[in-house]
Amino acid sequence: MDYVVVKWVHILSSTFLFGTGIGSAWYMLFANVSRDVRAIAVVSKYVVIADWLFTATTAVVQPATGYYMVRLAGYPMSSRWIMWSLMLYVLAGACWLPVVWLQMRLRDMAAAAARDGTPLPPLYWKYFRTWVALGVPAFIAFVFIFWFMVAKPI
Repeated sequence: MDYVVVKWVHILSSTFLFGTGIGSAWYMLFANVSRDVRAIAVVSKYVVIADWLFTATTAVVQPATGYYMVRLAGYPMSSRWIMWSLMLYVLAGACWLPVVWLQMRLRDMAAAAARDGTPLPPLYWKYFRTWVALGVPAFIAFVFIFWFMVAKPI
């Protein structure tokens, strides 16, 4: 496959990956700030769907296209910018895996509370705080990955 086509797929999938993460975080955060259980239930339902549809698929496309471009361009895998990008990608993935589990629990608790007309349980808010705490390092990791991909500084 042509390098430009692979690069286009890589950039497009990174846009979906990062964009879905930012969008999901934005809507999930502000639905929760509203404390409207029905809104939280609806938003969390669609955040989980978006994560599986966009994040999970692009999380596979990114390393595959990245590796292919490295091979086509002749960069050594030992290049520091590549190694840092890979380490940060693993860090982001290590944050994302528990986030997906948390989002499914949050979705289920919010749906039950909305259905039953009850407030969200204290466990919901504990999981939500953990969700936020895991999102911050993942976001920072992706910002640096973008920098390394563009600047190739080291």
